[in-house]
Amino acid sequence: MSTIEDRVRALGYAIPQPLRLPPGVVLPFPWVRVVGTRALISGHGPTNADGSLAEPLGKVGSQVTQEQAFVAARLTGLAMLGSLKRELGTLERIASWTRVFGMVNSASGFNRQPAVINGFTELILAVFGEERGAHARSAVGMAELPFDIPVEIEGEVELRPRGA
Repeated sequence: MSTIEDRVRALGYAIPQPLRLPPGVVLPFPWVRVVGTRALISGHGPTNADGSLAEPLGKVGSQVTQEQAFVAARLTGLAMLGSLKRELGTLERIASWTRVFGMVNSASGFNRQPAVINGFTELILAVFGEERGAHARSAVGMAELPFDIPVEIEGEVELRPRGA
């Protein structure tokens, strides 16, 4: 039986290293907070395999195309998987994805946020399958996002007990 990480690799993707924060930036919160049988995932942005912020940066609909933002949403999903793996020890503890909130750094008039966040959703469904990967979701436009990232996504997963 293949593992979640096997499926990520089979799709041609890699789980990235932790985000390399810009000098002087301190984040006073965890990337993942486990509460009972839930893991709450703080907002993540797109990262490269080495943990650096992935480009392009800017507003979707002006500096960033919808297609580039779709890829950024997929990279954001991979970053979230990395944080979950580091916190949980294994992605096999994820019983199901429950909720996702996708934010798109949107230029005035850009209204295709759901199409952008589909980059995340398609990744999660491909990796976890419909039963474990299906999730409730919102996709909204924002005037600005941190570090000018095009996409930020937060979420929640239900966990299996350790050793189950």
